[in-house]
Amino acid sequence: MPRSFAALRWPVLSGLVGGRLFPLAFTGLLLAVVTPILSTEMPPLTDFINHVARMGVMASLDENPVLARFYDVQWAIIPNLIMDVLVPPLAHHLGLLAASQIFLVLLVLLLVTGPMAVHRALWGRLSPWPLLAFPLVYNGIFLYGLVNYLLGLGIALWGVALWIAVRERSVWRRAFASALCVLVLFLCHLFAVGLYGLGLLAFELWRLGLRRPQRPVADLLAFGLPFVPVLPLILASPTLGLSHVNVWESHGKLDGIWLAVQLYRDSVDMIFAACLLGAGIWLARRDLLRLHGAGWLLLGLGSAVFLAMPRQLFGSWIADQRLPVALMFLLIGFLAPDLRGRLPRVTFYAFISALTLARCVEVQANWQDLAGISRDMRAAVGSMPRGSTVLVAHADEPVGGAVMEQALSHTPLWAIIERDALVSTIFAVPGKQVLSIRPDYAALVDRDDGDPPSVSQLLASADGAIPGSPRFWDGWPGRYDYLFIIYTRPGAANPDPDRLVPVFEGRGFQLYRTRPED
Repeated sequence: MPRSFAALRWPVLSGLVGGRLFPLAFTGLLLAVVTPILSTEMPPLTDFINHVARMGVMASLDENPVLARFYDVQWAIIPNLIMDVLVPPLAHHLGLLAASQIFLVLLVLLLVTGPMAVHRALWGRLSPWPLLAFPLVYNGIFLYGLVNYLLGLGIALWGVALWIAVRERSVWRRAFASALCVLVLFLCHLFAVGLYGLGLLAFELWRLGLRRPQRPVADLLAFGLPFVPVLPLILASPTLGLSHVNVWESHGKLDGIWLAVQLYRDSVDMIFAACLLGAGIWLARRDLLRLHGAGWLLLGLGSAVFLAMPRQLFGSWIADQRLPVALMFLLIGFLAPDLRGRLPRVTFYAFISALTLARCVEVQANWQDLAGISRDMRAAVGSMPRGSTVLVAHADEPVGGAVMEQALSHTPLWAIIERDALVSTIFAVPGKQVLSIRPDYAALVDRDDGDPPSVSQLLASADGAIPGSPRFWDGWPGRYDYLFIIYTRPGAANPDPDRLVPVFEGRGFQLYRTRPED
């Protein structure tokens, strides 16, 4: 390693390589966590295929008249655009699916290196401890497919590290760097801006408790001014129209904590959590685990925010349940166990490697099994004419369990990717996405981000609207070309033989063609 590298001006970067075992361990763990992503054409993350379908429309809209008949892009200031900005240009050169995989790899890379950057900036030394981020990359929030949020979390981690690293340097350089970070985070997700602010606040409060500030006004301005543009951006954003869509729920808070370690089987997740907890208790009882003073403040502030945060905020569900995962990754950087000596370090490397490998094997095995759903779905949509209109509904008594429901819920969006269709569940909610539906077809799509209708609801509204608010599926037989029913039992009976013609049955779903009205 050249001497000049160790003398780099940015201490956040200078300590991320070095040592003998660390680079080898980092490389091996990184290969392990990206293998499921790169070996699965469409990772079965709940919302991910819907996002990918939207990226496909945006990438080819100008040259695809079939898609242009249904869709339009209306750019606006929305704090949820990072995938819309990055993936469509990549798709032009690499293809849609490869570009989407690269986006996920970038997300993972930021999540695993962010705690390292925070740890190096805060403690001033390199440690294998932040490798703990690797077995935690796959979690319940990741499986939901909340990719913009998680990418924003990764960038927020690096932003906190940069703030700590340059804290003693020029006030205005620090403020400028923070302002750039805030703008990028706003592009990712509004909640990511809040996470970044929370990390900075904890660190600044800790510093304030240590010493009297020499430049209190300048420090306050450097901290606060970068966040000021967020207010006019929100006021100019259509997302402001969703500010009243908030729901606070007391139940489910523990579920949010569990999502930080949850994957596919509760029994396996409990063993994983027990290993982490047991190792932490073992270190703590021997005075080998230290949490930085700013970390204690971060834990306290984060816990208060978590308890006060609504379940739905600005129209986004599980807003509060996303926070424990973010706090977990942040706190990794604020923790410093005593791993001096060869044996403790080798033991730690072995422990982290075993946990990471176990998690990755579990993910890979489940993704290979769930890939059959995508294969069936692609075979089903292959029979559709290009430019079909598709309604998605669910069985009255869904079967298959939570894993099947997560993997299957948005797979009908393959009809957009492969057949240029209009699908009723495409994410095109005003204020949340810039993709919009052209006026002639807007009434065919759920623009309120609700649930698909059940079969009973379809049958009740087949002849037109029923009492109550109009629904996008009212009078569906004469308005859609095809109907997907998801979460079905194998061999489930045709719910409406007079109006529906069976086309395909796959794992957990059925596809019907609607009969033309007489």
